[in-house]
Amino acid sequence: MSSTPAPLTTLTQPNDLEAFWLPFTANRAFKKAPRLVTRSEGMYFYAADGHAVLDMTAGLWCANAGHNRAPIVKAIQAQAETLDFAPPFQFAHPLGFRLASRLAELAPGDLDHVFFCNSGSEAVDTALKIALGYWYSMGQAGRTRFIGRERGYHGIGFGGISVGGIVGNRKMFANSLVPGADHLPSTYDRAKQAFTKGEPDYGAHFADALEGLCALHDPSTIAAVIVEPMAGSTGVLPAPKGYLQRLRAICDKYGILLIFDEVITGFGRLGYAFAAERYGVVPDMITFAKGVTSGTVPMGGVLVSHRIHEAFMKGPDLAVELAHGYTYSAHPLACAAGLATLDLYRDEGLFERARALEPKWCDAVMSLKEHPNVLDIRCAGLAAAIDLASLPDAVGKRGYIAMQRAFEEFGFLLRNVGDTLAMSPPLTISEAQIDEAIDKLGRLLNTLG
Repeated sequence: MSSTPAPLTTLTQPNDLEAFWLPFTANRAFKKAPRLVTRSEGMYFYAADGHAVLDMTAGLWCANAGHNRAPIVKAIQAQAETLDFAPPFQFAHPLGFRLASRLAELAPGDLDHVFFCNSGSEAVDTALKIALGYWYSMGQAGRTRFIGRERGYHGIGFGGISVGGIVGNRKMFANSLVPGADHLPSTYDRAKQAFTKGEPDYGAHFADALEGLCALHDPSTIAAVIVEPMAGSTGVLPAPKGYLQRLRAICDKYGILLIFDEVITGFGRLGYAFAAERYGVVPDMITFAKGVTSGTVPMGGVLVSHRIHEAFMKGPDLAVELAHGYTYSAHPLACAAGLATLDLYRDEGLFERARALEPKWCDAVMSLKEHPNVLDIRCAGLAAAIDLASLPDAVGKRGYIAMQRAFEEFGFLLRNVGDTLAMSPPLTISEAQIDEAIDKLGRLLNTLG
C-alpha cells in the first residue's frame, strides 16, 4: 500500500470547500471543521492530517470485506485496462452474466434472476417498478399500492421515500410522493424490547397490521409490501422473532408480493449472504447494493423470483419486456469488483466469521449499558445501535458531538442518526479491534455530559 500522504493543507481555504454540496450532511457546520479522509486500508481510514481512524461503520454499511483489498483492486484495474464500458441496452458483456449467476446461487429459493442498477435507491425503485409491471402483465393492473413501514429506509428516490418511513427524509417532498403508499407500524417498542441481543421476543404481532391495511384498502389494490429484515439506517431494529414469517403468510393469503430490502443486511452483515436465510423466509424480490462490491464501485440490483421473471417473458421475441434500465447497469468495473468481492467472502469465510463473532460483538456493545445517557442498545449480526438521551435544548446534538469527537479525538468512525449511534464494522474486524472500539466508545460516552 502507498505511504501516508502529506496533509492537504490547502483544504483549510474556504473556497476549496465551497462547490461540493455534501449529501445528508450539515454542510455549513462541516465546512467550518471538515472531517476529511484521504486513504484507507483494512480496518482503517486515514485522515487528512495522517491520523488513523478505526472504521466502525464499514464506510457506510458497505465495505464488508474491509478497505483496499488487493484482489478487488487488481480486478478493477485489470478490467479498466480491458473493457472500460459496455452498453447494457441490446448489448452485454460476459462478466454481467457471471456475476448474475453467482448472485442467484447465493440467493434463497427461486430468486434466480438479477436486474442490475447502481445503488440501493435505484434497486428499490427498480423493485417497485417490477412489481407494477408484474401485475400489469398478469392482468391485474389495479394493484398499484405499496406498503412500507414506519422508520423504514429505502433510499432517496421518489419511490423509496414514499414507502420509507423516516419523517425527515419525506417532509420536504411530501406533496410529490408516490400516491397510495401506506405504512405498517414500526416493530420497535423500547418498553418491552430494551437491551435485547438479536431479535426481540416481543413484536411478531406488529405484522398483523397488514391485515388491517388489507381491510382498509382492499388487498386487490396492493402490489407489494417492502420491509428491511433489520431496519438499519433508523438505528438497527432487528425484526422480532416470527414477524417476517407472519408477513410472508399474510402476503401469501392475499397474493401480495413481498420485497426484502437487503441493501444493508445483504452480504454478511447478519452472518449470511442474505438475511432471508437467517430468518428462513423467502421473499419474492431482494434488493441489494453496498456489500456486493464491498463499496469499491457503485452497484446495486434486484434478485427476482422465477415466477415474476417469467410473467414478463411474453409477446413478440423482439419486444422489450421491461421498459427500465440504467446506462451503467452491470458496468464492467462494478462486475469485476463484485466477482472479486464474492470470491473474498467465500475464500475467507467472512459470512461465517460474522456469525461466529456476533456473540462477542453483542456482549461487548452491551457492556456499555450503564454509561451516562444510554437509553437502549440493540445488536444483531455485526451491527449495533445505542440510543442516547437528548439534550434538553437540542435533539440530535449529543449524537452529533459523539460522532465528531469519535473521529477527531478518539480515532474511530461511527454514525449518528439524531441521538442514536450506529456501528457496522467490516466483517474482517478482529476481537482485539472490537475491544479497542468499545473501550474508545465507553470513554467517549463519559465525555458527553
